[in-house]
Amino acid sequence: MKNRVQKLIMALMVMAFATSCKEVKEKTNSEVNDEKITMNSEEEMYRPNFHFTPKENWMNDPNGMFFYNEYYHLYFQYYPEGNKWGPMHWGHAISTDMISWKEQPIAIYPDELGYIFSGSAVVDHNNSSGFGKDGAIPIVAMFTSHDPIKEKEKKTDVESQSIAYSLDEGLTWTKYRGNPVIKNQGDRDFRDPKVMWDEIREQWVMVLAAGQKTLFYSSTNLKDWQLLSEFGEGVGNHDGVWECPDLFPLPVDGSDEVKWVHLVSINPGGPNGGSATQYFIGDFDGKQFTMDPSFEKAINKRHDFWVDFGRDNYAGVTWSNVTTSSGGKLFMGWMSNWDYAQVVPTETWRSAMTIARELKLQKSDDGYVLTSLPVDELNQYRGKKYKKEAISVKGNVKLTDSKTVDLTKSEINFAIADIKNAGFKFTLSNSLGNELVFGYNSSTTNFYIERSKAGKTDFSEKFANETTTAPRTSNNTDLKGTILLDKTSIELFYDDGQTVMTEIFFPNAPFEMLSVDSEDNEFMLEHFEIHELNF
Repeated sequence: MKNRVQKLIMALMVMAFATSCKEVKEKTNSEVNDEKITMNSEEEMYRPNFHFTPKENWMNDPNGMFFYNEYYHLYFQYYPEGNKWGPMHWGHAISTDMISWKEQPIAIYPDELGYIFSGSAVVDHNNSSGFGKDGAIPIVAMFTSHDPIKEKEKKTDVESQSIAYSLDEGLTWTKYRGNPVIKNQGDRDFRDPKVMWDEIREQWVMVLAAGQKTLFYSSTNLKDWQLLSEFGEGVGNHDGVWECPDLFPLPVDGSDEVKWVHLVSINPGGPNGGSATQYFIGDFDGKQFTMDPSFEKAINKRHDFWVDFGRDNYAGVTWSNVTTSSGGKLFMGWMSNWDYAQVVPTETWRSAMTIARELKLQKSDDGYVLTSLPVDELNQYRGKKYKKEAISVKGNVKLTDSKTVDLTKSEINFAIADIKNAGFKFTLSNSLGNELVFGYNSSTTNFYIERSKAGKTDFSEKFANETTTAPRTSNNTDLKGTILLDKTSIELFYDDGQTVMTEIFFPNAPFEMLSVDSEDNEFMLEHFEIHELNF
């Protein structure tokens, strides 16, 4: 098996190298110079200022995120030999604040069991695994081993679950000799283990995606796992394969109540096409997750609930071994979509992560809702500020331009009074005629993003084929919002994070101006504040 997997990996690398050499030989000196200019332009135009990207090559799902000894660790699906998906490794980056990242050497490589697919990592404080030595606390990672030989042979038992441990705080890893620790249970798609410590029952709990359901397991030592239950039949979205699940408790804001949140990513099946992440709210009794009756009623009415309605937030999971001061969980997603991720117009690297976010739970008369806002650590990067108050908006009003603040790295906070009958439209524009449009339609009560004129779109017919929409769930007549802009991405947080939208774009020149229009009736922009971020 080992020889076969190694041969397959080597064959893929040789093919990629041979193709690259052939292309170089066929290029003229002029073409090579043009390519260098293109690469420099790509770096300047599209490399994000404050979202994590690998220095080079392909990246997708965030993996194995944990916090320990003042460092946040981010691992990620990584192919070091090309800018499209290939034999998966775990890349690695570290940060002290989840904003500024320092990329590390590759953490985990493919082996005789196959590629290293998505998974999670936990800090084994009590050395329940027995991996700890000489006082070193082990970090234990659990991941999916994906066998490319069995996949090629169209077998079912392609994926199994394996573990590895680190005794130097996640820098280097040793794979467990007893892998796989969970063999395939008969599902072709059987992957992405997310492990957490259940304090109440004093057990490790793991949730795993299997086809269009999730499976729950327990363990006392992270090596031996017992199947507890399954979840998913007849609930949520089933238009694609379920992936990258998560499970964690959250306190309900303003109360002593605690509920459990179950995240499940799906591809395809997102609310605006392609990949996205849905959530369920309920209770976990140590063996089984059940939806809260009020949430079950709501999901039967609305069918599905989404962490992010934009097209570019997928496979997001939470950090282990840390909660916020209010009990919230810290979250990050992959900022792309499988509809077009492999053909976006960057060649040196592909993909970025979303901003780190704090997840909380709110409860209203309509039931529970998961909220998401940028982590407070981003505030430390605020620089030059521009502020306006009480702006009456009738028709088009210019708000700011690049002479005032750099719109390629900025945070905007705004508040609008009484939007019941007043839709609004923000427009980011440049002198080349590129426009990114986003706002609120009062007649449909939907937020929207339109990127068809935002620059390059012809790399995929699915990239800008439709306007992205998201329903407003808040009943408040006033609206607050936060906008994060970073060269090629926008992250929108409405109503204290009740509705979130994330999308990428590729303008032909940086956006230079931000304006707002009244779509229906005149309205009052009570507060507008923009911070240029120091990066």
